Amino acid sequence: MTNKQRLDEIEKFIREHKYADLHTLGTKFDISLSTVRRALNELEVSGVIRRHHGGASLVDEDTGSSDYDFITQDDRHSEEKYRIAERVASRIESGMTVIIDGGTTSYAVAKLLTEKRLVIITNSLPVAALFSEVGSCETIVTGGTVYARLGILYGPTCEQALGQVHADMAICGGAGITEQGIWNTNSFIVSFQHRMMESADRTFFVLDSSKHDRRVLHLTTPFKPNITVATDAPPSASLAKAMKDQGAELIVAR
Repeated sequence: MTNKQRLDEIEKFIREHKYADLHTLGTKFDISLSTVRRALNELEVSGVIRRHHGGASLVDEDTGSSDYDFITQDDRHSEEKYRIAERVASRIESGMTVIIDGGTTSYAVAKLLTEKRLVIITNSLPVAALFSEVGSCETIVTGGTVYARLGILYGPTCEQALGQVHADMAICGGAGITEQGIWNTNSFIVSFQHRMMESADRTFFVLDSSKHDRRVLHLTTPFKPNITVATDAPPSASLAKAMKDQGAELIVAR
């Protein structure tokens, strides 16, 4: 059975039963739980299903209010985010320590890391829930004050937690990118991302091309040599030049 055939069969099963848990799908299709998780990740990215702890349900049948609807309902540019996530995930090796924030593209990266042996540090409640199903990863949640709309933790406790750790890599989202650098809309997100950059050897900013040449309220950071910008389409010549001149790496996931 090809991967597409398997996805079609799993989707058909969930449509018939409205909900399915990981073990039921594994037994039904004679596949490992890790293969089930990968299939559900792909179906969630395509907007067909909604992941839950231990299983999945149809999006259009899921009438309950998700705590983290900003992830499951934000299907804008989902294909672009998935391509970005694939490229960034390919740079992360087992044994690494990775800090992941609460952005939707950051979450897309997280979903592709569940098969690797990692230490995950996060202020994102959805990311923490995702890795709670994964025995191969150690997950550290920062603590802090809950911002329910975004499903993240923030504040002094959250930031102090990062002051005590070292990571190989940080994965950050952003609301805009211009020749001046990376921008975001909330000051507390910017403050947390500053701590992420201080704690990590390299920081990946993952932004789809709708964020190109967009400036919002807060400048998170100018470009630096230890920053990688991962996006889905080539930026303007002036934006690409600004990154190159300041030593930042650019990845275009086509």
